[in-house]
Amino acid sequence: MAQGLPLRGHSSQPGPHLAAWGRVSEPGQEQLSESLEEACRGASLCRGLGRSYGDSSLPASPKDKVVATRLANRILAFDEDTGLLRAEAGLSLVDLNRLLLPRGWFVPVTPGTQFVTLGGMVASDVHGKNHHRAGTFGAHVTSLRMRLADDSILRCSPKEHADLFYGTIGGMGLLGHILEVEFRLDRIPSPWIWMESTRVGSIDEFLHALAEGARCWPMTMGWIDCLHRGRAMGRGILMAGRWATQEEAPASLPPAPREITWPVELPNWALNPFSARTFNALYYASHWRRHRRRIVTPTTFFYPLDAVLHWNRAYGPRGFTQYQCVLPRAAGPEAVREFLERLTQLGAASPLCVIKDCGPEGQGILSFPMEGTSIAVDMAISPEIQHIVDHLNEFVIATGGRIYLTKDRFTRPEHFRAMEPRLERFLSLREHWDPRRHLRSAQSRRLLGDRA
Repeated sequence: MAQGLPLRGHSSQPGPHLAAWGRVSEPGQEQLSESLEEACRGASLCRGLGRSYGDSSLPASPKDKVVATRLANRILAFDEDTGLLRAEAGLSLVDLNRLLLPRGWFVPVTPGTQFVTLGGMVASDVHGKNHHRAGTFGAHVTSLRMRLADDSILRCSPKEHADLFYGTIGGMGLLGHILEVEFRLDRIPSPWIWMESTRVGSIDEFLHALAEGARCWPMTMGWIDCLHRGRAMGRGILMAGRWATQEEAPASLPPAPREITWPVELPNWALNPFSARTFNALYYASHWRRHRRRIVTPTTFFYPLDAVLHWNRAYGPRGFTQYQCVLPRAAGPEAVREFLERLTQLGAASPLCVIKDCGPEGQGILSFPMEGTSIAVDMAISPEIQHIVDHLNEFVIATGGRIYLTKDRFTRPEHFRAMEPRLERFLSLREHWDPRRHLRSAQSRRLLGDRA
């Protein structure tokens, strides 16, 4: 592939506020430029497509210089023999998939949306349905090119400035601006997925099925009905998959997905306990077979919510947050069961609740996953939301778990410190690489006490 290939950009007009996917916003404007290296000189924050649910991609102060990376989206080098790719940080996963999936290559780890940039994937150290096999995205990154807080530029890797490298992986952009990302793609046998879905009757059955699935399948995840109580609490649909072989796959490439846009912003009352329970019951009943096997497109398997653009409008003008935590394996299945019970008792459950099996902890200093069970639930913003998050965080701390910073909006600093024993090591790195705390965000202002 030719070097310097320009990819489709995503431009927008700057406004008086910058918004995140959960519809939270902060005063500020972003600067768009194809020359990321120059644009981020003196910047406090870089952001990609703004798909973080909370405040990690929002400025700490309206005066902070914020740079949007999405126009700096070129592939700089690609070795078709080894799969090693180097690209600018603003390259989006949707564009990378569009170009390389037909050539038989795919990212080793993908999150649940392809509307994310490579820089964002590193800063969040994203994980996916194959974490129990492949770990996080950061495990496959070979080097980073960065502009630091003092405006110097350097390249870091596991062997060169390793402390900066592993601090940046999962470091939410607080150690430097990521300019380029180098990582290795996976060769795939076909651009199709062989998928098996199974209807599961309870959370205990679900945890057993996840454990069995992890032994048999490279990719697993599940949707659970976290509104149902009693013996059927945590019932749901377990989805497992692998890349289809050439013999199994259709001869043609997967068709381009239809783009459907959520047409209007719903009123706040539209999503309520009754409508949520109704949706969950209908969705569970629609999987009337115990097992279902079929060939599907990667978009269907990896990015089901991407099929509806602007689906965040469904939560109305109040916005929403996603609470995602991981409960360690050592806490046992009873911890997962109790978490769901508390979630229901607090009135925080919703139609979107995802459960995943996580493998061993990665080397990113603040990387999210650890060996255990991840639960992610979307919650509409309400007067009770802070109390709900506080209560859930206290339980997660008691089990030895942690929350995912990319989704977080309401965690208190004392709770974050209590659940994150690696924080002091990260703060020492910030002291070394950015002693004046020039690099910051609304999230670091909230959690780490950075100035406004």
